[in-house]
Amino acid sequence: MVEWSQWLLDSYRHCLGRELIERVGGTEAQAHALFTAPMVVVSHGTQADPILNYGSQLALTLWEMTWEQLVQAPSRLTAEPVNREERERMLERARAKGYLDDYRGVRISRTGRRFLIEQAVVWNVIDPAGHRQGQAATFSRWTFL
Repeated sequence: MVEWSQWLLDSYRHCLGRELIERVGGTEAQAHALFTAPMVVVSHGTQADPILNYGSQLALTLWEMTWEQLVQAPSRLTAEPVNREERERMLERARAKGYLDDYRGVRISRTGRRFLIEQAVVWNVIDPAGHRQGQAATFSRWTFL
């Protein structure tokens, strides 16, 4: 997970030209800082039906999942069926542009609790060779519905 955390951080800096978190210490310290940051950070891979592969502590709390549940969940399940088409359009826009920095949408936790996220940043996760490995999102604003 340390390597993926670095890809998340490096990709965010590459796409947005700024750091997601203050990067101090080695890669393990940075991975810990990302996991415990006061924001939601979540990502998925590049599968046809992408599976979540990272969630910060706040993401786990918000989606009411354990790490084990999160990393087995298709990311589409973070949105209700009625919102999935809009979510897919947003992800496609982020894929094409590299990132979005103004996303707003309704999501749903594992237990059915709905919440509106605002001012989310969605970006493509790339490896050091420049190959796309997934997409990630971060946000600090949400309202339970």
